Amino acid sequence: MTHARGAGTGADAGAGPEMGAGFGTDPRAGLGADARAGFGADAGEGTGVEISTAGLPRWLEPVADAVAGVRPEQLSSFLPPEGGGRQSAVLILFGDGDRGPEMLLIERSRALRSHAGQPSFPGGALDPEDGDPDGDGPVRAALREAEEETGLDPTGVQVFGVLPRLYIPVSGFVVTPVLGWWRRPTPVGVVDPAETARVFRVPVADLTDPANRATLTHPSGFLGPAFLVEGALVWGFTAGLIDRIVQFAGWERPWDRDRKVPLA
Repeated sequence: MTHARGAGTGADAGAGPEMGAGFGTDPRAGLGADARAGFGADAGEGTGVEISTAGLPRWLEPVADAVAGVRPEQLSSFLPPEGGGRQSAVLILFGDGDRGPEMLLIERSRALRSHAGQPSFPGGALDPEDGDPDGDGPVRAALREAEEETGLDPTGVQVFGVLPRLYIPVSGFVVTPVLGWWRRPTPVGVVDPAETARVFRVPVADLTDPANRATLTHPSGFLGPAFLVEGALVWGFTAGLIDRIVQFAGWERPWDRDRKVPLA
């Protein structure tokens, strides 16, 4: 992912109060009765890329069940404008690790001009070769960007869900989160140090550990969920999505929402 294409997606998508308001600490509406009804309109209907829940490990089934019926407003208060925004996608990749279920994240290079050093999901803007933004374009883009940023083999990833599109007012990006199961893991690492400082895996157990959770306070005044894991402070767009997934999958454990962590 080049700096120009990636600007505004991933962790940096939560850089301002506009995005923070969308991922506040209190909007906790439960899933509707249609939680098992199938993927929503933005979930790649008509796509040429296979989206399948077949063969998922049992621990991942609650996530698949949740994303099948989640509504955009349950994820963020900012929804894409009619005919506006730059289309992009991120890959939320789950795998099995030495400590059980885990999630793949990257850390942006500190040499970048904006949002240096921030953790994020792999991802970036759609390229023309990715295809139709209303079809399989976001899925293809998420897999392509993940390969470019981490070196993973996309053929080993089973896409099992696509969340509704979300909007990032501060950057004008329309982001489609794509969820994948790392069925055949391959080695990953930094491909371009000018863009990515490190590639790391976070155990789900660490993300749900109350000791690793806090409310981030932004200089602008915004409050949002944060995770202190693997020596990183995960916040903004990335933390907001992780927070929602943990909630809707039933993995959340009570944590101290009054514990504040300032953004330095």
